[in-house]
Amino acid sequence: MKYSILASLLALSLNASAAQQSLDLPSCDIKAQRELVGEIGGKITDPRQAHISVRANILSADIGTTRKARKISQAQADRMIERVEVVRHQTDQFVHQQGFLSAAEKASFDREFDSLAMQLCKQKSRSE
Repeated sequence: MKYSILASLLALSLNASAAQQSLDLPSCDIKAQRELVGEIGGKITDPRQAHISVRANILSADIGTTRKARKISQAQADRMIERVEVVRHQTDQFVHQQGFLSAAEKASFDREFDSLAMQLCKQKSRSE
């Protein structure tokens, strides 16, 4: 009897631990996200554009993960994805028009992604 209770408690604690680990989102580590280096190739012709593209991909994936875990609503996820896509589109436009993405533009887009990530990570932690 003691062993079955112990085994049940162990199983429950492992499930809770797995659930918390599954939502450790890369986007929540803002410092690491700001240090990302993307690869140039295809339509990505500028190192700063590559950085924004990698961050956009990670943030989009984390939004999807958080939505799938039902930590945010579909409407919230749609708004966040739209903001990510707007930044991606603006980045591509600047590179197309100017031939590069300026440091100031990159910093502005990083701040936008930081804001989205903080919003996403707050939603994730509220529901745990």
